[in-house]
Amino acid sequence: MRRPIVIVPACKRSKGDHPTHTVQTKYIDAVVQGAGCMPLIVPALGGQTDIDAVLSVADDVMLTGATSNVDAALYGQAVHDPSLPLDPARDATTLPLLRAAIERGIPLFGICRGFQEINVALGGTLHQAVQEVPGMMDHRDRPGDPLDVQYGPAHRVRLAEGGLLAGLLDARDITVNSLHGQGVALLAPGLTVEAVADDGLVEAYTVDGAAFALAVQWHPEWRVTGDAVSMKLFHAFGLACHSYQERIP
Repeated sequence: MRRPIVIVPACKRSKGDHPTHTVQTKYIDAVVQGAGCMPLIVPALGGQTDIDAVLSVADDVMLTGATSNVDAALYGQAVHDPSLPLDPARDATTLPLLRAAIERGIPLFGICRGFQEINVALGGTLHQAVQEVPGMMDHRDRPGDPLDVQYGPAHRVRLAEGGLLAGLLDARDITVNSLHGQGVALLAPGLTVEAVADDGLVEAYTVDGAAFALAVQWHPEWRVTGDAVSMKLFHAFGLACHSYQERIP
């Protein structure tokens, strides 16, 4: 049997004078090495994306992190800081794609921006600057730091008792990295909290009724094979992909 295919939507960014569709290598490596699946990168075509064609070959959809933010207009707000990058082509690709994947029962895994995209797509809102919210920590990394520091352990998250993550990880809390300025404000209907930071910010959730639809605010893809928690997450993700593949005639 072929390896399950994981759809990985790309970001649209400029490299010099040329617009490009890009996915960071660490996400691709995590799909292969952590989940044992075959990644398939889908360009950020927005309204030109043939969702039926994409999902006809999909055994899972993974939404990656990115340097861009989800456009605040999509949840009814003005952009707080216009200097921060947006990616309207990615928004217009991922939001309808993930809704369709959920409707079809296709497994879904969201990471960082992907975590935020799912919440917005299903009717939730975001804090555009978590560090400015009273009582919240600064969850951002420092771009000048070495990558090992940026992606190093940053803070604790508490796992919901009896939740999917607590069961997968056999733990009450874990320590995660933290590289985000935005975060969940209003959780969308139909989502269940799986983990929170000590300041109360939602760090993980699942989609109610889905066989596997998990999203995390941190970056488990970073050097996935060297981290036991990340490997457990991607192993569960890979099992969900295989299970979905086996159900398809």
